[in-house]
Amino acid sequence: MKPLARDALCVLWPAFLVAAGAEFVFFSIVDPHELTLFGRPLEASRQAIYTVGFFGFWLVGTLSAALALLMRRPARPAEE
Repeated sequence: MKPLARDALCVLWPAFLVAAGAEFVFFSIVDPHELTLFGRPLEASRQAIYTVGFFGFWLVGTLSAALALLMRRPARPAEE
């Protein structure tokens, strides 16, 4: 497997699992129709709110995992 594909899988799969867990926990506590944006209630179906919430959680998880992968790489040697 190519390094870029391996890194993508190492970032996206754990982020997907975290997003699924975060979605479950968040929406078991919060009703989607009680959410507001800039003081106005969201006028979308529950399924649309769940979908946007899942992809939002997945984005946050992906950014976190990508940052961890970036910090794990060795630094370039200092040029003389």
